[in-house]
Amino acid sequence: MEGNHLIMNTNILQKGNKYNLIDFIKIPFKVGPGLSLVKLLNQIVSSFIPSIQVLLTASFIDTAISIFNGYMDYKNIFMPLTGLMLIIIYQYLNTSLISYINLKLEMRLTEVIRTEIADKRSKLEYRHIENNDSWDLITRTCGDPIGKINGGFDNVLGALNIIIRVISLLAILVTQVWWAALVIVAICIPLFSLAIKGGKATYKANQEAEKHSRRARYLHDVLSGRDNIEERALFGYSQNLNNKWHDKYEEARKINLKVTLKYFIRIKGSSLITVLISIFIIGVLLIPLSNGVITLGMFMGLVTATLGLIQMMSWNLSWITSELAKNREYLKDLTAFMDLTEQEGSLDLPEEANKVSFETIEFDNVSFKYPDTDRYILKGFNLKLYKNIHYAFVGINGAGKTTITKLLTGLYDNFEGEIRINSKSIRDYKQSQLKALFSVVYQDFAKYYISLKDNILLGDVNVKDETRLEETISLLNMEEVIHKLPEGIETYLGKIKEDGTDLSGGEWQKVAIARALYSPAEIRILDEPTAALDPVAESNIYKMFGQISQGISTIFITHRLGAAKLADEIIVIDDGAVAEQGNHEALMKNNGIYAEMFDSQRSWYQ
Repeated sequence: MEGNHLIMNTNILQKGNKYNLIDFIKIPFKVGPGLSLVKLLNQIVSSFIPSIQVLLTASFIDTAISIFNGYMDYKNIFMPLTGLMLIIIYQYLNTSLISYINLKLEMRLTEVIRTEIADKRSKLEYRHIENNDSWDLITRTCGDPIGKINGGFDNVLGALNIIIRVISLLAILVTQVWWAALVIVAICIPLFSLAIKGGKATYKANQEAEKHSRRARYLHDVLSGRDNIEERALFGYSQNLNNKWHDKYEEARKINLKVTLKYFIRIKGSSLITVLISIFIIGVLLIPLSNGVITLGMFMGLVTATLGLIQMMSWNLSWITSELAKNREYLKDLTAFMDLTEQEGSLDLPEEANKVSFETIEFDNVSFKYPDTDRYILKGFNLKLYKNIHYAFVGINGAGKTTITKLLTGLYDNFEGEIRINSKSIRDYKQSQLKALFSVVYQDFAKYYISLKDNILLGDVNVKDETRLEETISLLNMEEVIHKLPEGIETYLGKIKEDGTDLSGGEWQKVAIARALYSPAEIRILDEPTAALDPVAESNIYKMFGQISQGISTIFITHRLGAAKLADEIIVIDDGAVAEQGNHEALMKNNGIYAEMFDSQRSWYQ
């Protein structure tokens, strides 16, 4: 079998390739040539077994009758009997061997193909993640790529197996009653067309059903996940969401059921006709049997061959054809997925060697709307930011605050106007440089179920600095949290591992902020990560973050102004543009949007 070096092969899946059924053979052979060859040879050998079995059975029956009538010596029975015994032994051992081969090949495909799928997914332009159609495509393609590719390989081999079996059995039938073979083939040809159409229709239905299934899975997670248990108990919304889940689930189920039922009726109706004709053919074979043209053993062999052909032609081959049609539709999705545009440098690590020394950031008449939408989020946006200043971006939800961070960090570059860092266009910077420049804590910050230590160290994947780690923990006063954990800073967080420990919401927020502090980035951004806290607690978090970020440029993004007053400069964003700018005192004297918003929230902080 292949050595571990094979899992280092890359770029098996290529952008620009138009994948078709032959790729179900090419991909496994590229990933695991030895394993794939064994499976191919096994299918070829197995495909001849039924024909050999028919001949051996006929020989055994005829020999047994001749021995019984005294025409042959009993020793003549050993050859067909030995042959039948060897077939039984082969089939018994082959089952275990192929199970082992399938497992090894699946593991190899998982190591290589799933890695490449994940690699491609991580390279995608951010706009594909936020687009419903492309996200549905990503979900279908990435949901079970190994099952689809491995299943497609099995189906192609299964089709090859059936074709060889059909040809070999037809060859036996032709030597005895040639016209019977032609009748069976002529009848079963329409089944292939039905199967192909049914396979395409089923996959298209799955595409439509997946949209509803994805929403149903989300509602299922809300209803059954541990993250929402308190609110489920408090607000009692389970029944309401359960009804919505049931509706989405039923929509998906009915779509699949309708297509499957139609396909089943078509195939089984055709199969019934084929069975009736097969019975007729078997009846016809009684004539040459009664005339002595064929022996009783050959008659039994031909009956077995005919029934085997019917089973394969009316159901097995139709099913395989249908599956291949569905597999082909998946390959179309795989082709479209691989052709999705990528973000250049998306996998590059933050660049420390050629790190940008931040002086200024300037937005020059920037306008931006999300792809495939008509509404401008930013319109003629102008702003200049300077180093070592604490900024606060404030405004109502939807004003464009978070969009600014997406543009700064390079998630979107399809804006109008110009964004300059140190007087140089942001488009001229590499992704690795932007990653090194910014450290962001988002509102929906990630909770990684790894050790607390590794959670924080993710803030700088280039350097593992124990001194900086200890300083970060000290700045956030996390010693008490760490002390109560069973394994200290090495404790696994979450409940995935048996000995994992979960944290409170506030403690998780400190872990997310610790990642940002551990990062050597020159600009730290807090994008409403404390929105779930009460206003006073949020204000305290921002105050602490500002104090421990002295000498570092920071941007607070919030719609609650208790934290904003802590900033050196407050930027009020309204309708996609800068409406007001200044410190807290100046903006209060201006008696404009900021003053109105602050007065309306004043009671939150008293």
